[in-house]
Amino acid sequence: MAYLPAASRYTQMQYRRCGKSGLKLPAISLGLWHNFGHVDVLENSRKILHLAFDNGITHFDLANNYGPPPGSAEENFGHILKDDFKSYRDELIISTKAGYYMWEGPYGEWGSKKYLVSSLDQSLKRMGLEYVDIFYHHRPDPDTPLEETMMALDLIVRQGKALYAGISNYGAEEAAKAIKILRELGTPCLIHQPKYSMFVRWVEEGLLDVLEEEGVGCIPFSPLAQGLLTNKYLKGIPADSRAAKPTGFLKEEEVSEEKVSKIKKLNELAQQRNQTLAQMALAWILKDQRITSVLIGVSRTEQLTDCLHSLDNLAFSSEELNAIENILK
Repeated sequence: MAYLPAASRYTQMQYRRCGKSGLKLPAISLGLWHNFGHVDVLENSRKILHLAFDNGITHFDLANNYGPPPGSAEENFGHILKDDFKSYRDELIISTKAGYYMWEGPYGEWGSKKYLVSSLDQSLKRMGLEYVDIFYHHRPDPDTPLEETMMALDLIVRQGKALYAGISNYGAEEAAKAIKILRELGTPCLIHQPKYSMFVRWVEEGLLDVLEEEGVGCIPFSPLAQGLLTNKYLKGIPADSRAAKPTGFLKEEEVSEEKVSKIKKLNELAQQRNQTLAQMALAWILKDQRITSVLIGVSRTEQLTDCLHSLDNLAFSSEELNAIENILK
């Protein structure tokens, strides 16, 4: 049977304006970093995408190297897009990125105009798209002039291959420079995608202030710290977890006794709020109005449903916030 999205898909989701742009994003977006590659089961990926859209998640985030193997997440997404979402393209925000290693030779990574333009052409072909909504430079390049990288983003938008330009993993000072260059070129920076969670808080040391001042959106990735901020690791490392997978980015040594002790205390606080730990961790980020959306990754539909319920309670008392800070010290 052909996929028919839920008629009520826009009734429950919250949408937030992305900086000072005209674009709104769902408070929760779906990242395809893991669980959508050729090593994964395509029908499971399809079910996750269906459930996401049925619940008002309109933003699907990819990158050229997502998989594994690299490129396979875009290929699989392209297949599902063609089969199930073709009629709904104008309701979707599809983003991709380039910056990390993708192919051999001197033009296969970092931030040259050659690499960025070539990579996006490949991404569009893999996904079967004429354009993406957002194209990001995935990481700063210490050797390529920032002007060249930003000029490449400007060119890509002017060519109609992307509607908006974004940056990812840039520090506060670098982000400010990139935003200034893009503004002068006439292609404003729409959004920044940094790593941010209760356990990774570098964005609070200036980046969020820069984005607020410049009117740029913010969409944190890994808000659940690769699954650490869920109930998954409360009793050790499950066999099906990211820490147990050879292809995962979460290493076993990161699931330390000290970290697990903090996770257990945070989980107790979440239970007092009638939330799961994942729900509280997402709500903790979304409480900040400078955050446009949080980018989650899931391997099962049940995890996605759990995360969606974080929107039921985004408010924190000062006592709860203090308790969280004391646990995280």
